[in-house]
Amino acid sequence: MLAALVAICMWVFYQTLDPRIPKWQLDRSIIGTNPGLGFRPMPTQDNIESTLIWFQATNKTNYLKWVENLNGFLDKYYTPGKLEKGTATTTGCSYEQFPKPGEVCDVDVKVWSKCGREKFFDYHRNSPCIFLKLNKIYGWVPDYYKDVRELPNDMPLQLQYHIGNTSQIMRNTVWISCEGENPADVEYLGPIAYYPEIQGFPGYYFPYKNGEGYLSPLVAVQFLRPTSGIVINIECKAWAKNIKHNRQDRIGSVHFELLID
Repeated sequence: MLAALVAICMWVFYQTLDPRIPKWQLDRSIIGTNPGLGFRPMPTQDNIESTLIWFQATNKTNYLKWVENLNGFLDKYYTPGKLEKGTATTTGCSYEQFPKPGEVCDVDVKVWSKCGREKFFDYHRNSPCIFLKLNKIYGWVPDYYKDVRELPNDMPLQLQYHIGNTSQIMRNTVWISCEGENPADVEYLGPIAYYPEIQGFPGYYFPYKNGEGYLSPLVAVQFLRPTSGIVINIECKAWAKNIKHNRQDRIGSVHFELLID
């Protein structure tokens, strides 16, 4: 009986101090329950306050700086063995197959298609790729838009049509949209492609439990024919019922500029 009591106390003690489980979660956490968006590549360290992605597609030395920036960020995705996994098991997930306890979903880099590193992320073709990630909030579960009648009026029409043509089960997705911030920016930005083609973060990556070996899902956004010589203001948003947008506080969205010489 004494041994059993000691074992129970040790188990409770371990659960309480598990460094992977934050003491304060969701509403009680510092960052709250509304995730933000991050983008890569980020400007260089000597210009940390800038959100401008500025490059010359005709200057290999110039655009390769941005390519190397992305390669550094994506290295753990292309070589997941470099990530410390501990006892975790990486598995392929789908909308019909969620990870079991002790498993984390892998990220298939092949879904990035034209935004792969072997294609230099198309910076040399004036069609740059930007990668978006959702900030991690422990235990947060998206409230998905499953009914097209519930889609907000300020959601871009392109995304509304896309959701309407998506199967019910695949609507368990945190959607992504990117647009020019102003009418002129919309015109200068031109057509956009999203990879994976679902145009969002699949629901089987949520909730985030800080599992060993976990990699955040990414969405690659490719600007196919942006106008050169113009600073283009871009805003990307994440969409779920429980994601609010506040541009000033960078909640639910991210802003950056694009300039191609």
